[in-house]
Amino acid sequence: MIKVLIADDQPTVRRSLRAFLELDPEIEVIGEASHGREAVDRALALRPDVVLMDVRMPGGDGLTATARLAGPDVEQPIPVVVLTTFDLDEYVFGALENGASGFLLKDTDPDQLVLAVRAAAVGDGLVSPAVTSRVIREFVRRRPADATAAPPPDLTAREQDVLAAMADGLSNAEIADRLYVEVGTVKTHVSRIIAKLGVRDRVQAAIWVHQHPSWNRPD
Repeated sequence: MIKVLIADDQPTVRRSLRAFLELDPEIEVIGEASHGREAVDRALALRPDVVLMDVRMPGGDGLTATARLAGPDVEQPIPVVVLTTFDLDEYVFGALENGASGFLLKDTDPDQLVLAVRAAAVGDGLVSPAVTSRVIREFVRRRPADATAAPPPDLTAREQDVLAAMADGLSNAEIADRLYVEVGTVKTHVSRIIAKLGVRDRVQAAIWVHQHPSWNRPD
């Protein structure tokens, strides 16, 4: 069972998200929060598998909450998927910097919502490639690459192929189709890439690619 906490200041949005998610018998909404501080308190108490986090909430924003739940200094991070209207504001980029695993449009269809939660629960941070890859490109545009950044780790040829596909916003299934391998094989490569890069998840790995323009991506 995948346990989910929903954080949004609008009761109607929370009810809609809950209704959509609970159509899946393997997903359970174990709590709700109306602002960031409440989201942190409830998440730490309930330890959900995924938090759906709005970024603009009065009484405690989702940016600070995301950092406290999934930031780089958190010993036991909880995956956070940011809920956004996709206006590409600084809140979204701040959430990305502070450990958000992915992004989801508030008006997404129920099937995509369920897919997003399932993906985040297993560490597949690019829950909506069309959204996340666009956010990453804009994020990197606003924060140029560091020319003094550390050199890339020793990746195998296949790991380089997988990393390039991750940076393109592909899911595990799409990477498997591109490279003619099994999804399980892709998952193994993704885990090794994340470990070698020293990043937390796929989103951060994709950012790494864009911030290291000297890395020789495979053709």
